[in-house]
Order: sequence, then C-alpha cells, then structure tokens
Amino acid sequence: MIGYYISLAMRSLRGTPILSALMVAAIAVGVGASMTTLTLNYMMSRNALADKDDVLFAVQLDNWDPHKAFHNPSEMPWQLTYKDAIDLLRSDIPSHQVAMHRWGGPIALEGSELRPYTVEARVTSRDFFALFDIPFIHGGTWPHAADNNSAYQIVLSQRTNEKLFGGENSVGRTVNFNGAPFTVVGVIEDWQPSPKVHDLNNGDFLESAEVFLPFGLHRALEIYPWGNTNGWKSEDINSYEDQLGSEYVWIQYWAQLDTPEQMERYRDYLTGFIRERKAQGRFPRPLKFGLSNPSEWLALNEVVDGDDRMLSWLSLAFLLVCLVNAVALLLAKFLRKAPEAGVRRALGASGRSIFSQHLVESGCIGFAGGLIGILMTLVGLALIRQLAMGHMDTVASMNWLMMLSAIGLAILSSLLAGLYPAWRISRTNPSIYLKTQ
Repeated sequence: MIGYYISLAMRSLRGTPILSALMVAAIAVGVGASMTTLTLNYMMSRNALADKDDVLFAVQLDNWDPHKAFHNPSEMPWQLTYKDAIDLLRSDIPSHQVAMHRWGGPIALEGSELRPYTVEARVTSRDFFALFDIPFIHGGTWPHAADNNSAYQIVLSQRTNEKLFGGENSVGRTVNFNGAPFTVVGVIEDWQPSPKVHDLNNGDFLESAEVFLPFGLHRALEIYPWGNTNGWKSEDINSYEDQLGSEYVWIQYWAQLDTPEQMERYRDYLTGFIRERKAQGRFPRPLKFGLSNPSEWLALNEVVDGDDRMLSWLSLAFLLVCLVNAVALLLAKFLRKAPEAGVRRALGASGRSIFSQHLVESGCIGFAGGLIGILMTLVGLALIRQLAMGHMDTVASMNWLMMLSAIGLAILSSLLAGLYPAWRISRTNPSIYLKTQ
C-alpha cells in the first residue's frame, strides 16, 4: 500500500510542479540552515577520548594568586608549572601519566631534495602514546630515562614520515630538527582528535603535532612553549633556569587511573603534594586540585559555548518558520485536490486511507527537501572552512550520521507540516463533490 501511495504522490507532484518546488525549497532552506549550525555544534562537542572517559583525567593544581582566582573563584589554572609537573611524574600511582606542551621548528633530512619546513612538535613524556592509545607503525617510544635526561630521539607522525622517507621504516635514521640531529625511534599512525581534548589551550580544532620529543630535552635545548604561558606574580626571569623554577603555568598534565582504588590513592597523593608545597611557602590559596575526565574537561573549557547553542536554537526557529510556510503550501495543494479525494471517498476509500496517502506525499516532499538541504549544508560548511582559513577544517565537515540526520529531520518536519493539511482533506464530505460532477 505504501508503494501505491508513493506512486500517487509522484503523480501529484508532477501535476503541480511549481507548488511542489516551492514546498521542497521551503523544507530544503530550513534544513540547510539548521543542519549547518547543528553539524558544527555536533562536531565541536564530540569527545575524541570518549572510550577512555572513565580512566583519563586532566590534572589541575590551584597555585594561583591568593587574592584573585584564575578567571573566577571556582576555577583553577588549566596548566601546571614545570617544577610541579616534574615532581608529579615521580609518582608511581597512575598507570600512565603525561606532562607535555606544544613546540615546533624546522625539520630537514640531510641529502634530501626536500626543503626544510616547519612542523608542530609536542614535547612530552614517554607515556603519551600509551595513555592516548596511539598505535605505532614502526618502532616505539623512547626509554623512561629520556623524560629526565637529554636524549635526542624523535617520534614521527605517519604524514611526516611519508614526506621525509617516502613511508619507509625510518627507525634508526637521522633527521635534523631545529638545528640538532635526532634519531627516529618510532612512527605513529596519524592522530588527529577533534577537538584536541588533550590540549585545549592552543586551538581546539587545529591539527595535532607532527613530531614528538622527549620531555627531558628542556635544559639541553632551552625549550620555550608555543602556546599559552600564564603567571600571577612578578618574577625576575634572567635565565632559562629561572623560567623552569618560576610559578608560570605552561604544562598540560594527564593521568590514567584505571580503578577507584587508584583514584583514591592519587587524590590522597595530590593532597599531600600540595601540603608539602604549602609548607615551602607556595600554593597560597586554600587546598584545591582538579581531576577532570575528557567530557568534564571539554565542558570546563567551554569548547561549545552559549553563543553556539543559541545559534542552534535560532536555526531551529528558522526551520519552524519554513515549516509554517510549508503547511500553508500543503494546505493549498491538498484542498485543490478535494474533488479527487471526495470521489475516492465515495468509491469506498476510508478517511484513514486519504490521510495516509497525503501524509506519504508530505514525506516524499520532505525526502526531496532533505537531499537538497544536504547540498545546501555542504555548501555552507565549505564557506565556513574558507572563512576560517584552515582553523575549522576538521569541524566544518559532514559525516554520514549527520547526512542521515538531515534527511530524517526533513522527513519528520514535512510529516509534521502535513498533519493538519492531510487531516483536513481526509475530512472531505464526498457528497458535496459528487453533486458538482
């Protein structure tokens, strides 16, 4: 029966092409506008570390100004000082723990025709790859000693390995990074979480690092971070050692705690850690620390803020306006077919059959509007990518789930828009039209 109703719908749409096109356009414009903003919000609010939401935690320590909190009284710095990160790395409680920050510089290969080019680097401790479940294609990470001592070793992303070595196993080869020779110890699969849950301080949706370096290289290379560095008091920074020993926060820190017992032990450890530093004259604020899982971390950093959500509601309101127009057009179209519906009722068709027939026609209009709405959404996202100049490439894109959602939204909207017109036509009194024939 559905097939028969669909064939009647196609015949009806062909019979009134202009009116049908207006209805499809009304649905398409509403779906295109709403799905553009809904897609952006969906892609921005995804948790790239959702599979480890129960065991990964961003670590915060409240070592800020005693008279003025970080942004507001309920917040702590989002990063740690270098000296606190080094001390935390000595704990054996977490299954894995990572201290890291963003850096970068030129990379080159001796004897290659490829010109040196700048890559983004992540200076990190060795557990980075295990904690974030990043698989290696070749080799592995550096030894534990490299987190505290100068080891000129490097891990390349798959993309960087393709550029430098044509995708070959480059373990043991030497690359020149930032003017120093580094031995390649591993090649990982390209890892591009979006948003970058592990580092929301330096562009939530920018691409991840292309090379990875041991955390113990700071003193040897005098590494200053590429990214946010914050402090709350005036300090005399006359040397690199002064930078490392300062109260400036610039290190991101994550810990993996697999069991409730680990969590409890780590909380006790952080409590004792802060009390020891209070005894040394540091941490002037009341004792406070934070352990936020990836979902909480995204919310805390307001990756999707109130303005973005407001735009989503406004786009849905625009879709509602389009639906009101579609209701008027459907009502006009269906009432023009009242004589035909009256004859069908006289020949034995029930009011339910007439209602179902016209509701199916509304669904067909919605399906067509959804397909065109997808095209309009893709155009809108392409414009956003162009205006963002590469900063939204991983977000302003539409996956199959959102495409199916667009079609579903269009069909649902058209069915809702068609309820009243279909009900009106199903209540047609056949005797009126029989007298006029």
